[in-house]
Amino acid sequence: MNADQLLGLLRQIIDPGDPAVRERAADELTDWTRSYSAAETITLATVLSATAARETSHLALEAQLHALLELTSTGHVEVAHMAHLREIDLAELPAELRGYLADLDRT
Repeated sequence: MNADQLLGLLRQIIDPGDPAVRERAADELTDWTRSYSAAETITLATVLSATAARETSHLALEAQLHALLELTSTGHVEVAHMAHLREIDLAELPAELRGYLADLDRT
């Protein structure tokens, strides 16, 4: 992944206007999980964690959490890289999304 590709993906992940763009970016990210370097994987996980902590769309949040699970499978992502997930209020989430967070907490 070159710098332009990484920055383009990050821009889509944090798109402030359209949750569908954020959802699609998280979905596309999972297609290339094994092609990212360790540094790129950590960067993507950290940014996804912060984005997920402020996500207003449950569909986009689900895609972000799924992408985080995929990134953790690389072995490069540590709990500290996803620290922003602790900011999510579990009481406001459907059970399925709480399940994703429980799975991430076990990684």
